[in-house]
Amino acid sequence: MLRIFYNTHYDFIRPWRIMVALTVGFIVIGLSSLVFTGIRYSIDFTGGTIMQLRFDQPPDVSRLRSLLDQGGVHNAEIQSFGSNREYTVRAQDLAASHGGSTDSVATEVRGIFDKVFGKQYQVVRTESVGPRVGSELRTGAIKAVLLSFLLTLIYLAWRFEWRFGVAAVIATAHDICTTLAFIKLMNIEVSLTVVAGILTVIGYSLNDTIIIFDRVRENLRRRRREPLYDTINRSVNETLPRSVMTHATALAATIALLIFAGEVIRPFAWVMAFGIFTGTFSSIYVAAPVLLWIERRWPREVSTAQGGPAIKKPAPRSQKSTEAAGVR
Repeated sequence: MLRIFYNTHYDFIRPWRIMVALTVGFIVIGLSSLVFTGIRYSIDFTGGTIMQLRFDQPPDVSRLRSLLDQGGVHNAEIQSFGSNREYTVRAQDLAASHGGSTDSVATEVRGIFDKVFGKQYQVVRTESVGPRVGSELRTGAIKAVLLSFLLTLIYLAWRFEWRFGVAAVIATAHDICTTLAFIKLMNIEVSLTVVAGILTVIGYSLNDTIIIFDRVRENLRRRRREPLYDTINRSVNETLPRSVMTHATALAATIALLIFAGEVIRPFAWVMAFGIFTGTFSSIYVAAPVLLWIERRWPREVSTAQGGPAIKKPAPRSQKSTEAAGVR
C-alpha cells in the first residue's frame, strides 16, 4: 500500500476553486435547513426521559402512541430502534409537568404498558436528564468547541508560525460547518456522543493538517526559492502514502462501528465517517488555499543568497503555478 502512492506528482491544489464551490454549496444547503427547521437535540440537552422497549411481537405504533396519550404522556416520540420489535419512547420537556422529577415519567410509561402488554415486553434501558442539567451540558459542549479553536491557534502559532495557525483554524471551522450540515441533512440527533464525535473530527482534521504543514515547513527550508504553490503540492504528495494508510484504517474501523455497534453508537460512527472525508478535504482544499492567500498578502522573508540578509519579498512563481493558484 505504501509503495503504490510513492513518489507521486499529482497537482492537488489546481482544482481548489471547484472544490471550494462544492463544499460552500453543501454548507449553505445544510445550515439553511438548520436555520429554518432547527436541530434535533437529544434529552442530554433538552431534558426528559428516553426508554428503549423490546416487545415479544411487533406492536402497532399508532396503538402505542394512543395508549401514552390516554395515560397522560402527551407528545411523546416513538421511533423504531433497529428492528420492528424494539422502539424508543422519548418524552421531552415533561419533567417540569411532573414536579421536576424525570423518573416519574418512566414510571408512568412503564405502568401504562404493563397494563396492556404485561410480560410481553421489557424495558432495555432508561435515561433521564433534568432540563437544568441539559442546559448546562449544551453550554459546556459549545465552550469545549470554542476552547479547542483557541488552543489550536495558540499551539500552531507557537509550533510553526501565525500564518499556519490561521489556515489551520479556518480549515477546522470549515470541518465544523460541514459536519453540522451533514448532521442536519442526515437528521442525526445531537447528543453528548455526537458532540464527542465532532471534537474527535476536529482533532483528526488538525492532525492531518499539521502533518502536511510540517512537511511544507521542511520543504520551505530546503527549497527557499521554490514557489509556495509547488511546495504545498510536493508536501501533499510526499505525505500521501501515510495519509492513505491512516485514512483507510480509520475508515475501516468506523464502518465496522456503523455495521455492528448498534443504534446507540451509530450517530458517533456516522459523524466520524464523514469527518474522515471532510478532514482530509479541508487539509488540502481549504488550509492550502488560505496559506497561499496569506503568502500573497504577507510574503515570507527569504534570503537573497546563502548566508545573506533576509529581505521581505514574495517567493518567485512560474506563470503556470501562479495561474493555477489563482493569485495573480
